[in-house]
Amino acid sequence: MTRAVLSLGSNLGDRFGHLRTAVAGLSDVLLVVSGVYETPPWGDEDQPAYLNAAALVHDPAATPRDWLARARALEEAAGRVRDPARPFGPRSLDVDVIAAWTDDGVPIRGDDPELTLPHPRAHLRAFVLRPWIDIQPYAQLPGHGTLSDLLQTEPLAGDALAVSPRPHLRLESE
Repeated sequence: MTRAVLSLGSNLGDRFGHLRTAVAGLSDVLLVVSGVYETPPWGDEDQPAYLNAAALVHDPAATPRDWLARARALEEAAGRVRDPARPFGPRSLDVDVIAAWTDDGVPIRGDDPELTLPHPRAHLRAFVLRPWIDIQPYAQLPGHGTLSDLLQTEPLAGDALAVSPRPHLRLESE
């Protein structure tokens, strides 16, 4: 039923190892994974830099809630601990469902408090959009426009300058 874009990020412990493990955990549904980017923290600057990537996944039987459950299971396996006092604080692994579409390409929208689609802050985050362009260069964030146009507007244009590719770190989609 759905195809989705997932944003992957880690800034604690073996950052690249956490991303690799998440990609391996998606291997049965993974279509393609982006390059790896190092990015400054967003929303809470008192923490280490992140490694970020994006994954395009597909499962004819999955619902958006299934993608959310899968994301949380990957985070839990990586030892993620949520600190309510620091919602944008450091984490071993963060997996967000950014957008989802039906198999015929219709964007799925939802405003459930646990899963808003598309992600309500994706249009503000260069660390989400830049890796996503790697896997879908002409993609549109539903309700916001093309990723490339979004990255050319402020404040994202300035933020995008701090998103640094790490070509020596390769995540494999198999």
